[in-house]
Amino acid sequence: MIDVHCHLEQEDYDHDRDEVIKRAKEYGLKAIITCCASPFDLRKTIDIVRRYEGFVYATASIHPEFVKDFDDNVIDTFFKRVEKVQEHIIAVGETGLDYYWIKEDSWRLKQQELFRKHIKLAKKLGKPIVIHSRESHADVVEILEQEDIKKIHWHMFGARELLKRVIDNGWFISLNTIVFKSKKYRKVARDVPIDRIMLETDAPWLSLEKGKRNEPIAIIDVAKKIAEIRKTSFNEIWVQAGKNAVNFYGLNIDIKH
Repeated sequence: MIDVHCHLEQEDYDHDRDEVIKRAKEYGLKAIITCCASPFDLRKTIDIVRRYEGFVYATASIHPEFVKDFDDNVIDTFFKRVEKVQEHIIAVGETGLDYYWIKEDSWRLKQQELFRKHIKLAKKLGKPIVIHSRESHADVVEILEQEDIKKIHWHMFGARELLKRVIDNGWFISLNTIVFKSKKYRKVARDVPIDRIMLETDAPWLSLEKGKRNEPIAIIDVAKKIAEIRKTSFNEIWVQAGKNAVNFYGLNIDIKH
């Protein structure tokens, strides 16, 4: 019912964003959470949230992939801007570590510093934090535990070897269309407690149709696949994942069976 992680600010939607959101409503979605991952996109993201108030919500951060692109002055200015518009933002993120794109040790240390800055901001604002991790899962968990931040949504979680630790810490995860392609992610979908799972698309990326743009309505396919993996009904996954998102983010949305 709720796409908890996509990127509606991307130019892929500039020509038909209204139609994409209308389509999401028609297909039964109750909300969309869009992620601003660059200082360049904050104003556009907030404009989208204001335009679709009560249906589109936002998170904001500097993606760890962009660690080389912004100096400390830009980062500090962005964080101040986020503080000013905090009433329009429900979480800080996606933030974390990305060792796939960033190979150099010195820049990985910079990523870790930026990650800790985001955690500090989330604590200051009293917001949850949304995690991105690629080839860096153990370091992400270590930092989260060291920083002792409790309200965590780990987007596109695939580190099955760390699932017990994530669950024991009380964190939530979300899954997307990658469950169609990856055995590892299917095992996560099978093993995660149903009260800790949420649905996402990471749209406009990760479309099930090669070369096509993804949309928030793809969470329907994700829920169907997770239901198949867990040998349960679509409705159970659809409703429970929606309730989990509402409870985690404190959204004023009524989820009924």
